[in-house]
Amino acid sequence: MTELWSDRAAAYRDSEAHREGADLDLFVEWAAGAGTALDVATGGGHVARRLREAGVEVVTSDPAPGMNPDVVCRAEDLPFAEGAFDVVACRVAAHHFENGRAAVAAMARVSSRLVLVSDNLFVSEQGEEADRLRDPTHVRNYSQAEWESFFGESELRVEEAVPMVHSVAFEPWLDRTGCHDAEADRVRTLLSDRVRDGRLALPRIVLKGSVH
Repeated sequence: MTELWSDRAAAYRDSEAHREGADLDLFVEWAAGAGTALDVATGGGHVARRLREAGVEVVTSDPAPGMNPDVVCRAEDLPFAEGAFDVVACRVAAHHFENGRAAVAAMARVSSRLVLVSDNLFVSEQGEEADRLRDPTHVRNYSQAEWESFFGESELRVEEAVPMVHSVAFEPWLDRTGCHDAEADRVRTLLSDRVRDGRLALPRIVLKGSVH
């Protein structure tokens, strides 16, 4: 799977859907005053870019070498010391993690102040089927309650949980993972109630957790 993500690196660096967003703006706002940050599953590097622009020293990690992270590792296995970073951030990647709960625990361990997470929300089993068809690396989306339980189990206090809807161009969203033909038609059918004027509505949650 890491080779597949390495092959997708350019598409995610150039993706309009990933390059901007209200959740990115929140991450920058919440990280104000931080000296250091870890960008977990950096992908196209957009979180790292925005935090660096705000004056934060950022280390990036990702399991796919093609994403050019500073450290190649899974989110569940962060090879850093306890409390090594002021802020640990992870944006729109956790639905690919093998174990979301373990990833949050790892992020909490290496943060001294804040853990920031943004990810798409669970909508329905129909939506999960569509996500898996579009991208076989998709594991699952979680509900807001599940996210808050992950934070609580990792002794993170949820200071803010902001729901939002992220709108993306639907056909480029399919193309980005090479979803075509019959599979793409099935995804279009499964998500037809969430597509308007060629754009797909992706419900998302953005969480700010503080270390106790």
